[in-house]
Amino acid sequence: MSSKDYLLPLYFIPKKSKFVINEKKFLIFLLVGFLVTSVIIFINLPSTNSLSKQDLSNLFLPKFNNSYKINRNRPIQHEIVKEVDPGNDVPKYIAEPDQESKDKNFLRREKIKNMTLHAWNSYKKYAWGKNELKPLSRTYHQTGIFGSGSELGATIVDSLDTLHIMGFHDEVKLGTEWIKQNFNININSQISAFEVNIRFIGGFLAIYALTEDKFYLDKAVEVADALMPVFNTPTGIPYALVNPISKAVHNYNWAAGSCSILSELGTFSLEFQYLSDLTGNKIYQEKIDKIYDHLRKNKNSNGLYYNYINPNNGRYCGSQASIGGLADSFYEYLLKLWLYKNKSDKELLEMYLDSIDALKSHVYLKSSGNLGYFGEYSGNFVNKKMGHLACFAGGLFGLTAIKVDELNEEKRNMYKEMAIDITNTCHESYIRSATHLGPEAFGFEPNREAMALDKYYILRPEVIESYFYLWRITKDEKYRDWAWDAVEALEKYCKTENGYSGIKDVNSPNPQKDDVQQSFFIAETLKYLYLIFSEDDLIPFDKFVFNTEAHPFRIKA
Repeated sequence: MSSKDYLLPLYFIPKKSKFVINEKKFLIFLLVGFLVTSVIIFINLPSTNSLSKQDLSNLFLPKFNNSYKINRNRPIQHEIVKEVDPGNDVPKYIAEPDQESKDKNFLRREKIKNMTLHAWNSYKKYAWGKNELKPLSRTYHQTGIFGSGSELGATIVDSLDTLHIMGFHDEVKLGTEWIKQNFNININSQISAFEVNIRFIGGFLAIYALTEDKFYLDKAVEVADALMPVFNTPTGIPYALVNPISKAVHNYNWAAGSCSILSELGTFSLEFQYLSDLTGNKIYQEKIDKIYDHLRKNKNSNGLYYNYINPNNGRYCGSQASIGGLADSFYEYLLKLWLYKNKSDKELLEMYLDSIDALKSHVYLKSSGNLGYFGEYSGNFVNKKMGHLACFAGGLFGLTAIKVDELNEEKRNMYKEMAIDITNTCHESYIRSATHLGPEAFGFEPNREAMALDKYYILRPEVIESYFYLWRITKDEKYRDWAWDAVEALEKYCKTENGYSGIKDVNSPNPQKDDVQQSFFIAETLKYLYLIFSEDDLIPFDKFVFNTEAHPFRIKA
């Protein structure tokens, strides 16, 4: 074949024939084909009045798999369609984590699970059945809140729901077997009704909520019944301490006037209401109703609830108020009990909103550096000091902003901004320390804002708790970044060969450890960290509410 001859495609050539065409004939063939194609397209075109660029795009741009045309508005792989405006086929998109982000969060969850196993296995090895672990001494830690010399397995009961959420079901079975064989709340020693309620009743109710195993509910009832003597007062305001055997009740000697403490007397409501609803026994609900009835009738003119109340006459002991230690979970449970009741109790909501308005008016301050914080009120004077325990308030106000439909837009935005400001301030208390862990209390003096006053850190969860709520509410990645910074600090300064320990000075580059692995480290700190890096459908806000020990209860239908 000559260089100027062209071979036609095989489907143009009859069998058993030789067919060669020269250059001129080939060009004529191409021209005719082009003209025929143009006529077909022209016949199918819409009128010129309706022709648009999009029409031309539909005509000339190819489709793949007959389903999706090439479009510059098509979402990239890590975006999902949020909505399509009526009359406009250009969709809006919201970011969805790309594969790299998903992998990163998966690895971070795995890291936190490994931390949990390290803490749990160390407790199993050196303190099994006791209340808490001393990781440096490789023995058990006893504290008076669980009774003198008691073996209640506080870490076991407090950890069960965290272990379940993380998928450590064999460890849950192991802990449950110990409870079946050994747990007995009826000890001849005084115990803290508050601590036993939030850790033991709360722990049992949470694992029941997650498994529906009635064994755990029965245990919660057993513990609640052991606490009932504390409510036997003229006012219904409970005492702090009870001996389950002798039924003797007391308040702490160090409390003002030996009075009852607001945070403690106000932190039975969620557990006891849940118990009444699950068992049908109204006696638990009656105890908390009596407390709230008394508080409503004895409200201060400034709207504040003071930290100490006499259980015999119902009068306040002093005029101290705060949202931190001695008061914190009282305010928390006003909102959370309302949420648990599926927002049905209007009186409770009114009580809550009035109380936080009073706190904002009398206790909330802004520093010269524009850091929002809750001080400590005493007789019209506010001490410029905030405790680590008060840092839960970031999450509380965030939850208020998204859950209370009765708020107008101005107040909703105000509470959301307060939530963001408080959480930021508590974060500052972490990153302004040498260890990036937060002190027990911090002050706001000029040029020393959010700096440590009480320098120790005992593995507390409250700052990380607010990171958790603010992450879910805002989806601002900084809260995950802040949480991971805390993880790295815990690993660097609190991890030991045999568990985790608090530290005595957050400002020391080589801090001494306090040799205690608190039960709430697994129950709260590690649980909140794990949930921050998980999807929102793991313990979702519309189905669960957390007690003050991070134990999730199912919201009442």
